[in-house]
Amino acid sequence: MTEFTEVADRVWVARYDWFDVNVTVIEGERGLVVVDTNASDAAARGTLADLRRLSSAPLLAAVNTHVHFDHTFGNAVFAAEGADLVAHESAAAALPAHADDVRIRAADDDDPRFANWAETEVLAPTRTFSSAFTLDLGDRILELVHPGKGHTDGDIVVRIGDADVLLAGDLIEESAARGGVPGFGADCHPMDWPISLDLALTLTTESTVIVPGHGAPVDKDFVWEQRAAIGVVAETIRDLAGRGVPLDQALDVGDWPYPREELAHAVRRGYEQLPRSQKRLPLI
Repeated sequence: MTEFTEVADRVWVARYDWFDVNVTVIEGERGLVVVDTNASDAAARGTLADLRRLSSAPLLAAVNTHVHFDHTFGNAVFAAEGADLVAHESAAAALPAHADDVRIRAADDDDPRFANWAETEVLAPTRTFSSAFTLDLGDRILELVHPGKGHTDGDIVVRIGDADVLLAGDLIEESAARGGVPGFGADCHPMDWPISLDLALTLTTESTVIVPGHGAPVDKDFVWEQRAAIGVVAETIRDLAGRGVPLDQALDVGDWPYPREELAHAVRRGYEQLPRSQKRLPLI
């Protein structure tokens, strides 16, 4: 059992030990919206039980902040409770292939929780959007915004304007269990990420509560500091590629704000994503 903690008026966050992932519930007069659905159907059933201790109101929607399994593999459990599944169009389109990939990678893991994935129905959202979407809860409106590419190409943030809360998904990382390092995975977009965070920050005030995908809620100053570090990653990649440093040397040559072992995907993806005009031939 995990308790939901109220971080603002009728906005509750539960932080689950597995992957240190956050699930958020927002209540309005018409019912509830869940943001992110946990990492398996078994985990999602536990989350649903935790939610029902909080409220018996109808479930209107379950929103995925991005495609990754720890935020989407519980979708079917919430859909069975009547929730419409909502996500960015890129996240929804990528989910089936992503599910196949993570199941293959987890097949040899000895964590017994992974065994549940064989029975987990992975359900892709059918209500999708490209730039912005709203959910009407009767007495409050949720704004879903795709600020651009970053952690993935389908990241969204959820703004609860009347409560001054922004749900940032994995565009922001706080979790000490994950080293506090943003998730520069194999599908990240490091060159776009800083600008996407700039847009997301325009949706905040000086007192906004910002909920990351993993870890404790943070304030705007925390986001600015992380945005600056992500910007250093992007500009270091741009500088190295522009000076002709070969990709296989870039990690060792660069002066990085995060441990090198966390940035292999970021550097590779950054080199791939830079336009040809910003790259020089490798130095001899």
